[in-house]
Amino acid sequence: MRGTAQWLHKMAADSEPESEVFEITDFTTASEWERFISKVEEVLNDWKLIGVSSGKPLEKGVYTTGIWEEKSDEISFADFRFSITHHYLVQEASGKDGKEELVEDVLPLSMQDLLCMNNDFPPRAHCLVRWYGLREFVVIAPAANNDAVLSESKCNLLLSSVSIALGNTGCQVPLFVQIHHKWRRMYVGECQGPGVRTDFEMVHLRKVPNQYTHLSGLLDIFKSKIGCSLTPLPPVSIAIRLTYVLQDWQQYFWPQQPPDIDALIGGEVGGLEFGKLPFGACEDPVSELHLAATWPHLTEGIIVDNDVYSDLDPIQAPQWSVRVRKADNLQCLLGDFLTEFFKLCRRKESADEILGRSTFEEDGKEVADITHALSKLTEPAPVPIHKLSVTNMVHSAKKKIRKHRGVDDSPLNNEVLNTLMLFLFPDDADKLTDGSEARLSTSRNNPPPESEEYNLYSQFKSAPSDSLTYKLALCLCMINFYHGGVKGVAHLWQEFVVEMRRRWEKNYLIPELANGSPDLRCCLLHQKLQMLNCCIERKKARDEGKKPYTSDRSPSGSSGDTGKAVDRSGGDYQKETEKERGEVGKSWESWSDSEEEFFECLSDTEELKGNGQENGKKGGTKEGNKESANLKPEGRLHPHGKLTLLHPGEPLYIPVTQEPAPMTEDLLEEQSEVLAKLGTSAEGAHLRARMQSACLLSDMESFKAANPGCCLEDFVRWYSPRDYIEEEVVDEEGNRVLKGELSARMKIPSNMWVEAWETAKPVPARRQRRLFDDTREAEKVLHYLAVQKPADLARHLLPCVIHAAVLKVKEEETLEDIASVKKIIKQIISHSSKVLRFPNPEDKKLEEIIAQIMSAEAIIARARSLKAKFGIEKCDQEEEKEDLERFVNCLLEQPEVSVIGAGRGPAGSIIHKLFLNAQRMTESSDEVATMTSLDEELKRSGSSDERRLNLGAVTDFPPPAGRELILRITVPRPAPYSKPLPQRMYSVITKEDFRLAGAFSADTTFF
Repeated sequence: MRGTAQWLHKMAADSEPESEVFEITDFTTASEWERFISKVEEVLNDWKLIGVSSGKPLEKGVYTTGIWEEKSDEISFADFRFSITHHYLVQEASGKDGKEELVEDVLPLSMQDLLCMNNDFPPRAHCLVRWYGLREFVVIAPAANNDAVLSESKCNLLLSSVSIALGNTGCQVPLFVQIHHKWRRMYVGECQGPGVRTDFEMVHLRKVPNQYTHLSGLLDIFKSKIGCSLTPLPPVSIAIRLTYVLQDWQQYFWPQQPPDIDALIGGEVGGLEFGKLPFGACEDPVSELHLAATWPHLTEGIIVDNDVYSDLDPIQAPQWSVRVRKADNLQCLLGDFLTEFFKLCRRKESADEILGRSTFEEDGKEVADITHALSKLTEPAPVPIHKLSVTNMVHSAKKKIRKHRGVDDSPLNNEVLNTLMLFLFPDDADKLTDGSEARLSTSRNNPPPESEEYNLYSQFKSAPSDSLTYKLALCLCMINFYHGGVKGVAHLWQEFVVEMRRRWEKNYLIPELANGSPDLRCCLLHQKLQMLNCCIERKKARDEGKKPYTSDRSPSGSSGDTGKAVDRSGGDYQKETEKERGEVGKSWESWSDSEEEFFECLSDTEELKGNGQENGKKGGTKEGNKESANLKPEGRLHPHGKLTLLHPGEPLYIPVTQEPAPMTEDLLEEQSEVLAKLGTSAEGAHLRARMQSACLLSDMESFKAANPGCCLEDFVRWYSPRDYIEEEVVDEEGNRVLKGELSARMKIPSNMWVEAWETAKPVPARRQRRLFDDTREAEKVLHYLAVQKPADLARHLLPCVIHAAVLKVKEEETLEDIASVKKIIKQIISHSSKVLRFPNPEDKKLEEIIAQIMSAEAIIARARSLKAKFGIEKCDQEEEKEDLERFVNCLLEQPEVSVIGAGRGPAGSIIHKLFLNAQRMTESSDEVATMTSLDEELKRSGSSDERRLNLGAVTDFPPPAGRELILRITVPRPAPYSKPLPQRMYSVITKEDFRLAGAFSADTTFF
């Protein structure tokens, strides 16, 4: 026809050459509508949804326990974008042959699913799965959330497109189109099979029509929609679910006792334990209990449900299932503590700005006269100003805080502050006169040191759970939440810094810190405190003339380790180069007066321990063995086995040496940066080696002093045995003797070892300049602590707080034994180990960790709430108690749980009591006091019908909050001689919502 029209137009144009030329429409070009249909067909082909669908019958509950997947694509109709999504239940491949799939008159799987009763009312599924019971379907919806298909003509156009696409491709998967606004969840669709078609239709109303609030009215509309003229009509299969909501929980069912906030804010310490984090919800974590009473297999005529009377009594329902609704925005104590402490990390103010500038102002006389300010600035200052400010400011902080700020103005009152300081420093150093600190611990619930929980600090880079740093983190967390927020944190931190300086000046060791060098597995703040403890210990030993430690650098424990000395000396280099020490060191040394300090030992056998070092301090000319042999030996520790010096032949003595200096990770990082800046040139490598040889030089000097007349070979035999090679040779007389020589690397010209040996003088350790200046290092640590802002402090201690929170969750979970919480704890530990190991982790990742901890806390709180509500602890029968515990655990793990025995089982009877009690509380509050016990009421009353007939009796259950019905029938449609096909209608009725979802099949061959 199109060709004929064009030919006629051409003939007319030829016959009338002068006539007007008009536009010719080419109808062979595809329209937008045809392109849209083609795109839908293309997607269906790509997803292999063409042809006969196959699958085995569905097992009961598979819609809930099975795995649902989806895949999406985007198509467009002109300039309007749609998303097309395929939803399907993952199933095992069918082992049937293809021949069986081609049986004639087999209904599509979706039509078979309409009649399947194994998966009615799935608790967690797509709405179309719940309404139609489908295992697979495709949805076309507007791509943008604010787009909607509103007009009836557009809806019909899309439905026509779907019908044509299904017909052209032979796809048997139902295809739906979402219409109207998305919040309404309105769908229309179609499914086609060989000679059959199913239309999916829907009605959605805000107000429920009165005639459709019960079964009889819905049966009428279902039968009228089918329009089957058969008489008598086969009975309709019915499934009904009524949902009852329990909201009025009794207060005594919630066991959590929240802390007395008023007492805490008022400063009353009372039973407050600073070493423990709080735990639990401040309100009932379970807001509602939803009971679904289900009649899965009913037949029309067996049951009566109309506007006058109903047989649907929930007590008589054969199936009960329960789900709990979580409280929205649940407030939990541990989660609040973590969240508030984490907020400190985002603060910008310093402690001065938070507490007020007057805190560190000078006395009135000093600040009143400002006329000489310029002269003061120009006066010579032998002591650096910033060093004086650190000392004076921190040392007198406590006095000036109390002077400029009244007791009432202080964020922390004296009672709280004294309790905190006693908790942090239980040794009470002021009362000890002998300087020996008692390593006390007030934390009684710390895990044993060998346990996995104790070693979590190495994964989190926090601090051991019995350490001062860990306790400080808990105290600051508590203060931040209960006592003044960030001001209280700043106040406590200043008091803490003052205490650190007092302990340094009075030689009191800091309690509850591990001995030895800083532990690099811990947070930097913990390392700094350990470094300060090392300085105190060194200063204390020097001042009191005691022997802190005896060093034996004998290679007996690792004699096979070639080049050990190089590794050791490499780790002992401090960040200052010789040039830096010459320039920067003067101000420090002139102030700390440590330039001329020497070791003062009572005997040659004492060891001198330090934790820092200086570099390149010695210089001198080479001394001959002869001249050295005349020196008196000093600083000997003990002989080194049977070894003797090569030339004098005297026994080789191990010298007393200085210990390698301990270092914190920031010092190591600075050292690495300095070494890296030297480059890779030969000169840079040589300078790097000399800078790393401070400890080596000190050991050589000690060795020369202990062994006069020794040579480099003697030193290497002790210090690095594998660099001295001995071979068995035959001498002139024919005797086999051992002959030794230095290794090849020791013979390299300008070798670091040779240069250091030539430079070294025979000076015993007690007269050497200290490798480690404890005074300088202590002042550096105290300065570091004094300048920390509350935000910096919170960043340092956040790993400790997270560590403590994880331990608290594990402790609480042990009491409840919840599988899901165990899984969350493992995830928290794994996640935290990755995030906290690196400095300055991202805030987003920290928030994720805190959210996981809060989730675990909420689950445990819900478990305790449910156990209290179901009276598990009061249950006497062991078997019944186990059943109830299993039931509660299932409520936590699963979206919906079946009640064994329905209303007659142990859990069902408790649920019944809860509803009955709530009904009595609602209907007659005056009778609550005189109300008989629930058990007596249940025994006294007979059946629910009898209770209903008793005048004035309280109904056991409130009106159902939701009514769901599924009506099914198989009848020929549209004509009596058509093929019998499945028909289904789903109805849900709530207070403000009414929905009908119908699937009506028709025979397209015999109609």
